[in-house]
Amino acid sequence: MKRIAVSLVAGVGLAGVIAAVTLPSGGTGAVASAQATPQAPAPSPRSAWEVRGNTPYLPVKDEPPPRLIVDEPLPDGLAIGVIWIQYRTENCRILPVFGKEALNLSPRVGHLHVRVDDLPWLWADTSDNNTVDIGGMPPGEHKVTITLVDPTHQPYPGQSKTVKFTVPKGAAPPH
Repeated sequence: MKRIAVSLVAGVGLAGVIAAVTLPSGGTGAVASAQATPQAPAPSPRSAWEVRGNTPYLPVKDEPPPRLIVDEPLPDGLAIGVIWIQYRTENCRILPVFGKEALNLSPRVGHLHVRVDDLPWLWADTSDNNTVDIGGMPPGEHKVTITLVDPTHQPYPGQSKTVKFTVPKGAAPPH
C-alpha cells in the first residue's frame, strides 16, 4: 500500500514537471486565452538612485532647481469632507530641518507650506509622506495652495501650486 502511495505521489509530481515544461511561456495552464498575446519581458528593477535620487552623503554638483508636482485631490475622500492631495518633489528632500545653515545642505532640503481657502494662517508639512491630508472640510468650493519652501521658509521660485475642488452638498463628516 505504501508503494502505491509513493508511486502516485511521484507520478503526480512528474506530471506537474512535464506540464510546466510543455506550457507556452507565461502560461499558467489554468485557463487558456482565446487569443494568445506575447508577454513583454519584465523590466529590470530601477536603481535606488533612479527612484530616490542623490545620496545625502555627497554634495550634488550643479544641482538643478527644486520642483513641486501636485495632483488633483483624490475623489474618494471628497464625499466625506476629507481632502487627500498627493505630491512629490524633485531636487529637494522634504525634512524637518530649519535655519540659515540648512541652506547650504546638498542635496537640497525644504518643506511644504499648506494654506486652505486664503485663510491668514498656514501650516508647515515636513513629513514627506507624499499626501497632504485635510479633514472636516465643509461642502462647497475650496482651494488649497501648497508651496515648496527652503529651510528659512522662503518659497522656491515658481514652486507653488493651487488645487481647486468642490466638497459635495451633504458630505458626511468622517466618524
